[in-house]
Amino acid sequence: MNPLFANLPTSIFEHMSGLAREQGAVNLGQGFPDFGWPEDVLAKAAEAITQGSNQYAPMRGLPELREAIAAHYVKHQGLPVTAEDVTVTSGATEALASAIMALVSEGDEVVLFQPLYDAYVPLVRRAGGIPKFVRLTPPDWRITAEALAEAVTERTKLVIFNNPHNPTARMFDEEELRLIADACIARDIIALSDEVWEHVVFDGRMHLPLSALPGMRERTVKIGSAGKIFSLTGWKVGWIIAPPEVAVPLSKAHQFLTFATATGLQAAVAYGLGKEDAHYAQMRQSFEAARDTMTYALREVGLVTLPCEGTYFITLDLAASGIETDDVTFCERAVREAGIAAVPFSPFYEDDPVRNVVRLCFAKQPETIHTGVARLKDAKGLFSR
Repeated sequence: MNPLFANLPTSIFEHMSGLAREQGAVNLGQGFPDFGWPEDVLAKAAEAITQGSNQYAPMRGLPELREAIAAHYVKHQGLPVTAEDVTVTSGATEALASAIMALVSEGDEVVLFQPLYDAYVPLVRRAGGIPKFVRLTPPDWRITAEALAEAVTERTKLVIFNNPHNPTARMFDEEELRLIADACIARDIIALSDEVWEHVVFDGRMHLPLSALPGMRERTVKIGSAGKIFSLTGWKVGWIIAPPEVAVPLSKAHQFLTFATATGLQAAVAYGLGKEDAHYAQMRQSFEAARDTMTYALREVGLVTLPCEGTYFITLDLAASGIETDDVTFCERAVREAGIAAVPFSPFYEDDPVRNVVRLCFAKQPETIHTGVARLKDAKGLFSR
């Protein structure tokens, strides 16, 4: 067995969801919604599957989907994207894997920001890269020039950046993005920008792509996800956007991972990406309402949250909520003894973890939110003196 994978623990998402199933608990841990998908996109998928092709799609994706992705980003973000920049993948994680395998060689240093999505580090190490970490801390989770300068060296080949950010629910501001851009330009570094939550942003915010900053178009690989845009996480349709000279080598890595993605689902996503602006505005309003429902309910039972600017997630501050235990202990007891699954933050760190924060998914129906919060109140009671 390859020791890298043989010694990896089970993903914290699968672990907590497994416990939720085993205990019959309310699952506010793993980030999948139970509302929000557009019915016409589902109908288009059914039509494509029953009346269209069910054979291999072209390796880089259906031409109509690549064109639709390019047009979507021209319209919504003003990016000069063409179909030649696009490779369709079987989900954003496969997009990340393809990009990392193509961009990282043995001994290359890769800068990452922790807490981080748990797939990044194993993929970097499997490619032979050496992870270097910028540690972010609550309550503001800000990137500082000092922390970034400490991580970036002459051996840095790649910076992996996630915005809006999972698990903190932050949207990094333009000043922070410019810090990353300046570092990449100064040392001729490529940025792998995981932007899957780009449409799930709140309070009137607008997503600023890293590639939109001066000097970054030619050195940014952007990752997107139909699963996040349309609340269809099980479809696993993602994409890579990169300048053609970078996109072609990335597609060669992709061809030996999944080669092609489900043809009918690609056709449906191509249709969906052409939906009017009103669809995306309504989607954001629906998730913002769910965020507010959970925030107010948590506040009513004495649980303190940190700001949520995007994604499906709210972060709960245990210490500020009067819960005197670490995140893992809280989550393990909560699911077993109070019937509520949350995700601890410490597994999102490779070293020196924050241990007083847990992540909750609010992309749920109101009744699920209220039942879950009532059980979180019970979980808090487990640690009362």
